[in-house]
Amino acid sequence: MKKIISVVGARPNFIKIAPVHRAFQKYKDEIEHLICHTGQHFDEKMSKVFFDELQMTKPDFYLGIGGGSHAVQTARIMIEFEKILLEEKPDLVIVPGDVNSTLAASLVAAKLHIPVAHVEAGLRSFDRKMPEEVNRVLTDEISDFLFVTEKSGLENLKHEGVDDSKVFFTGNVMIDSLVHFMPVIDKSDILEKLDLEAGKYVLATFHRPSNVDSKDELEKLVDALNRISEIRKIIFPVHPRTRNKLTEFGLSAKMSRDIVTLDPIGYIDFLSFTKNAELVVTDSGGIQEETTFLGVQCITVRDNTERPVTSEIGTNHMIGTDFQKVVEAAKRILSGKKKEGKIPELWDGKAAERIAEIISTNIRSF
Repeated sequence: MKKIISVVGARPNFIKIAPVHRAFQKYKDEIEHLICHTGQHFDEKMSKVFFDELQMTKPDFYLGIGGGSHAVQTARIMIEFEKILLEEKPDLVIVPGDVNSTLAASLVAAKLHIPVAHVEAGLRSFDRKMPEEVNRVLTDEISDFLFVTEKSGLENLKHEGVDDSKVFFTGNVMIDSLVHFMPVIDKSDILEKLDLEAGKYVLATFHRPSNVDSKDELEKLVDALNRISEIRKIIFPVHPRTRNKLTEFGLSAKMSRDIVTLDPIGYIDFLSFTKNAELVVTDSGGIQEETTFLGVQCITVRDNTERPVTSEIGTNHMIGTDFQKVVEAAKRILSGKKKEGKIPELWDGKAAERIAEIISTNIRSF
C-alpha cells in the first residue's frame, strides 16, 4: 500500500484537492490518500465550510498555523509539516496551487527526498512582486510531477528547462469540482433569498494587496463599484482582508446602497452567484477560470494574469488596474458588447481522474 499526503491551506486548495481525493477512491486498494490542512486560512467561514460543502472527510492532519507574515507562515508550516512527514513517511506529497502552504510543503518534502506532485503547474504571471508567483516558480523547480491546466503552462515549463518526462497536461481540477457540483449549484436558493434575477446583477470580489491595502487604491475601487452600481445592482462578498481595510480607512459608509455586501459565502452559493451573474469584476485567479467555463463575462482588475487562456479564448477581459477603464469596460459589457468565449482544452471535469491514473501508474516504481 502506497501512501500519499495532499496539502491544503486556502480556499482554492480545497476545491482543487476534493476531486483528486474522489479520483483516488478507484485505487483505494493500493493507495492511501491522506489530507493535511495547514490552517493557513483560519477563518471558519473561509475554511470549514468548504470541507462540509465539498463532501470531503475531515483532514487527517491539521497544523493550525493561522496568520502571520509570509516568512512566519511559511516557516511554521515547514516546521509542523516536517513532523508529519517524519512520522508518516509517505511515498508522495501533492501540493495544489500557489499559496504559502504549497511552497512550504514542497520544500520540506524535497529535502526529505519525498517526491512532490504540483497540481496546477506552469502558470506564470511574470510578476515577481506577487508572492504567489514566487511560490509557483519555486514549487515547479523542485517538483517531480507537474500537472498542467493550460497550454501556456507547457510552454513556460519548457522555456524554464523542465524535463518533459515530469510534465503532464491533465486539465483543470477547479473545473472538475464545478462540473461535479453543478446539480447542487443549480438547486441553490441564494438568488431567491436576496431577491435577485439571474443575469441582472454584477458580482464583485477583491482581496489582492495591490487593490485593497492602500487607502488611495481602495477608495478608487469603491468609487468604481459605486459607478457600476448606478447601472446594475452589485453583489459583493467581502473577503476578511478587504473588510478590515474598508473599516480601517473608513470607506464602508461610502459604498452605494445598490452594493450588497455579504460575509464570505460557501462554495455552492458563490458559484450560483457566478453562474447567474451578467458580469463578474474580480482580482481573483480561479474566478477567471470558472467564468470562462460558465461563459460569464469577467473583468479582471490586475495588470497580468497567470491564466492567459481565459482571455485568449475565454470570457475574461484583462483591463488592468486603472479603475476608470474598469468602469468603461463594465459599461460596454452591460450594454451588450460581450465576448464570445470557448472552453479550453481538457477542461472537461476529468482532470483529477487523469492525475490519479498517472500517479497510480508511476508510484508503483517508488
